[in-house]
This record gives sequence, structure tokens and C-alpha cells, in this order.
Amino acid sequence: MSYENILVETHGAVGLVRLNRPKALNALSNGLVQDLGKALDAFEADDAIGCVVLTGSDRAFAAGADITEMKDAGYIDLFLADFPHAPGFGWRTLYTMRKPIIAAVAGFCLGGGCEMAMACDFIIAADNAKFGQPEITLGTMPGAGGTQRLTRAVGKSKAMELCLTGRLMDAAEAERSGLVSRIVPVADLVEDALKTAATIAKLSRPVVLSVKESVNVAFSSTLQEGLRFESRAFHATFATEDRKEGMTAFVEKRPPQFKNR
Repeated sequence: MSYENILVETHGAVGLVRLNRPKALNALSNGLVQDLGKALDAFEADDAIGCVVLTGSDRAFAAGADITEMKDAGYIDLFLADFPHAPGFGWRTLYTMRKPIIAAVAGFCLGGGCEMAMACDFIIAADNAKFGQPEITLGTMPGAGGTQRLTRAVGKSKAMELCLTGRLMDAAEAERSGLVSRIVPVADLVEDALKTAATIAKLSRPVVLSVKESVNVAFSSTLQEGLRFESRAFHATFATEDRKEGMTAFVEKRPPQFKNR
């Protein structure tokens, strides 16, 4: 499938999506978000793919929403479109994807771009990355998870400051605050993310999906409910061939040969 606003590659069992609107610093137009949804759906349905990397360019992961598209929109337009949760739209696909997706972020990651990166399962940041929710400087506010995911990642005080002032934070502050998992040189970003994704893709697919689901449950339940969900998911791994193979391989001191069963 060909796309106008993204570039799609496969690297073994890893899918790679590059946001590709360089003149607009990868601003999130409707066309780009729709392309992204189609690409993610295709990778989700492909049994050969175990993990996905989402990235932009060295200058920008995504500098935000496409304001030229959005400036004339009214309340009723966004409400009836159910932005950003509408079925078939890329945001909803990103929210519901079962396979792990890694955001590899370089340069500007602002507004909707920051929200898109936070909707991924974790963020690897280049040393030149800049994060922020500057919507308030445009007379609006985050609308795709900025006040919710950022608060869960960095805590109330910092999230409140960033959303109320529009201040940007660099990669070092983002790592200290818990927004990103680690920082790598910009020249190594995509290669590092692909290696990380390949490591995940080699593991037992059913268990990987269960781990992702269990971590996400931690943000939508009480501790007791989460612990119960985790224990049931753990019990379920003992019904898989891969769990038996993994433990047998450990005892026999050999690499496991997972079959995703």
C-alpha cells in the first residue's frame, strides 16, 4: 500500500512508520493521521510483525496539529467527528493497538505530536528532542491525551506547569521526569529503536500482548484490581507452549524457540 504522508518499512519482524511531511515539521494533518491508522492496522493484522516503531525526522517527530486545517473548525465539527476517537481514525487505532509500539522521538515533539508519542507504549528520545503541550498559547488546550497521559507520566505539578505555560522541556528533563525511557544520540535513534523492537518481536507474542495489557490496566484500575488482573494473566501463561519452552530452554541452557503458541 502506498501513502502520501508517511513512509512504511519492514525490518524482519519489526514494522517502521516514519511521519513524512518535512515542510510542515510533520504536523498532524487529517491525511497523515488516516495514513497512520491504515499502516498500523496493516501491521496489527500481519502475523510476521511483532513490534512497531513510530518515528519522524531528525528535526521533528511531529510539531503538533496542522493548524491550517484546524483554525476554521467549530465546536460542532469536532463534536460530530468525535475527534480524536472516531472509528477508522489513526488516533483510535493507536489507542487500541495490541502489539507494542515504540515512539522514537527526535527534534520537536509538541502538542498533538507529544500526545501521539505518549500514546505509544514507551518513548526512546534523541538527545535533541523537545517535548511540550503549547496549545494554551493558541487559545486552546490539549485534546488527544495531553492533560491525562502527561500527568500520569510526570506527575501533577510538572504536567500542570507545562500545560498552563506551554513551556518546552528537553530530553534530559523528560527522562528525569519519567516521560521517556532513555536518551540516545540522534544519529543512533532509529537503529536503537529498531534493535529494541526486534528484541521484543523475538519473544513469545501471547506473553508480550499480555504484558502490555497488564501494564495498561495499572492506569485504569485500583492496585488490588491490577494485582488480580496480573495474577490471572500470569496464570494464563502456563497454558501456552511458549512458557513451557522458555523454562525448559532455561534449564537446558539453550536459547528458547518460541512458536507464539
